[in-house]
Amino acid sequence: MNFAIGYQQPEDEPRFPELIEPFRMSIGEVYFPWVGLPSGRAPLGCRGGNPGWNVQRILEEDLIELRRMGFKLDLLFNASCHGGEAASQALDSEITSIVEHMGEFCGVPEIVTTASSAIAWIVKKRFPEIDVRASVNMRIGTIRAMGYASDLFDSFHLQRDIQRDIPYVRSVASWCHEHGKKLCLLANSGCLRFCPGQSFHDNLVAHEAEASNMVPLEGFSPILCRKILGQPGGIVEILKATWIRPEDIGNYEGIIDVVKLATRQHSHPAMVATAYSSGHFNGNLLDLLEPGFSQTLYPLWIDNGAFPADWLERIGACREDCASCGYCDDILSKIVRRGMD
Repeated sequence: MNFAIGYQQPEDEPRFPELIEPFRMSIGEVYFPWVGLPSGRAPLGCRGGNPGWNVQRILEEDLIELRRMGFKLDLLFNASCHGGEAASQALDSEITSIVEHMGEFCGVPEIVTTASSAIAWIVKKRFPEIDVRASVNMRIGTIRAMGYASDLFDSFHLQRDIQRDIPYVRSVASWCHEHGKKLCLLANSGCLRFCPGQSFHDNLVAHEAEASNMVPLEGFSPILCRKILGQPGGIVEILKATWIRPEDIGNYEGIIDVVKLATRQHSHPAMVATAYSSGHFNGNLLDLLEPGFSQTLYPLWIDNGAFPADWLERIGACREDCASCGYCDDILSKIVRRGMD
């Protein structure tokens, strides 16, 4: 499998290139945001107290080293909202200047991932050599949708809500490969399947630099998944989400071109890389996810080694008939643990 891993600037660990050096045989791509720009996570340099110039310097040094090590670079412009500049010449100038700046110190990125059709159009026009990739946040899950956007994108992240259905994924992959497109998926998202709060939350994250300076609403939780999972009995909803276990990722070999690992804000990215590159993880499944819910659900945890062998096959055939099915509740009773159990 060809994996892509999310860049971060660890505070208490080795620099990122050194952190992922052991995985050079399995990780082919590193995806990263630009300093201070909105993306699918908090802007790089927005938190942690580091001055912006230092964050920028470290990023550029790391990109040079990652390129030297042979990793492909995937520049993220995947925010769900760019405000009033969303389809403007100002956006064109900003995107173009960033890519050109990269070209000067380490070479233009091989890939640009975006949730914006305008940015896709800009990159296609200005830098035709770059692979333009549709962000998972676009929720593109059908051949029809991919066909509509085929002039803008060279590769697609599959909508994560449907990626457990292997026969369906195979049919989408066949169309992609017949039309010269690549198909990617996000393996370890902790987000709820078909979450009704995703658009709201994505937009809030895109404006996090502004929102963090506002007085928050008292009593309101903008993160719906934590609210749902924190309710009595809510833990079963994590089984109905979109993640794929490391033990099951091999089922996508020959179908999916790139498996994305969410690690930009994960506290142990090397653990995630080890689990998925080896196809095995012995521990709390929640510890692999981003966002993760270990603290939300404590003292309960999910024993990743206790899943049945046919888990992916059964859950991939799910038809959302939870009221009469009960499969997830049955499995949960066999894999959930408490404390040190």
